[in-house]
Amino acid sequence: MGDGRRHIGTGERRARLALRQRLAGAVRAGTPEEVAGSLVALHGTDPATVYLAVGARLADAAKTVGETERALYEDRTLVRMHGMRHTVFVFPTALTAVVHASTGLVVAARERAALLKHMAAAGAPDAAWLKEVEESTLAALARRGQATAAELAQDEPRLKLQFVYAAGKSYEGSHTVSTQLLRVLGVEGKVVRGRPLGSWTSTRFRWAPAPEHRELDPAGAQAELLRRWLAACGPATEADLKWWTGWPVTQVRRALAAIGAQEVSVEEGTGYVVAGDAGPVAEPAEPWAALLPGLDPTAMSRQHRDWYLAPELRPALFDGSGNIGPTVWWNGRVIGGWAQRADGEIVWRVLDGEGVGREAEAAIAAEAERLASWVGTARVTPRFRTPLERELSA
Repeated sequence: MGDGRRHIGTGERRARLALRQRLAGAVRAGTPEEVAGSLVALHGTDPATVYLAVGARLADAAKTVGETERALYEDRTLVRMHGMRHTVFVFPTALTAVVHASTGLVVAARERAALLKHMAAAGAPDAAWLKEVEESTLAALARRGQATAAELAQDEPRLKLQFVYAAGKSYEGSHTVSTQLLRVLGVEGKVVRGRPLGSWTSTRFRWAPAPEHRELDPAGAQAELLRRWLAACGPATEADLKWWTGWPVTQVRRALAAIGAQEVSVEEGTGYVVAGDAGPVAEPAEPWAALLPGLDPTAMSRQHRDWYLAPELRPALFDGSGNIGPTVWWNGRVIGGWAQRADGEIVWRVLDGEGVGREAEAAIAAEAERLASWVGTARVTPRFRTPLERELSA
């Protein structure tokens, strides 16, 4: 370009995505920790998404469930807790301090203030009482190691207190102190989701003490989180970065400046990569296909998606709130979607057949068989269902 910025086109962006996010066959990972490290964070709102995202990227998919459970609940090298955009993620435990300081502190203060406000409006006890209950609850959790809210209420009966939350609002309801307090403690980085009560697809979790972590400077933590994400996902626009982090644009710009991010040109305008990362990237050695779950970070991690997902496919692949469902990928672009039927069969459909021939169909079929082989008797229904997923699974 005339301004000296290198242009990174669609083909190269797709190659970066394939290689850095462990999607091409030759670069698949050996462990869930490698997957999470390559992606920075896995969406944890839907528990099955974590396993499906890992399984799509492991060289030996048969190890998906056992190895992911080991990392989450035995070695605790991965942790499930609140992060960007007030959303639950799974990320490397070593990033706990970075995620908490960069994204959690402001949200945590707001959430605690809101809880105290609603309790006061309902005539419930005050902040001093809540702090006392909190300390008692955390002590009980430390003794137990992991526990459900009901088990913690056996140790701290005040958790059973009920009050009307958000009186007069459309979402008014009667809540126990345990439900609201544990949620706030999660946002504050004091507790995390522990082992589920059922299988790996269960949405009911125990609670566990959060890993110990240093208190970091928020600006420094934001710079570190942005650096890691750009290394995995760059180039990205300012709008992409603002969307993924949930930060105000002023904080995004401050973090970009702090890491010395390098400007490049992309189809949407100005993009950014980490310093020294603007050079060419080779295509993967072989064509590749992938079946990624709903909310997969590769599909959901940016605001501008036209370079890998044609706009006309969106109505079939997204729900009404903007959550993407299960997707079929071929060489760096979304070409369709998939679902699991009640009998366990993995079914898929190509919606964008441009340049998709027998080689692609054979590769997609092989990925469907690979997925079915490790999912086994488990049944996976996305938490956020999309028109195509509903149709295919019927």
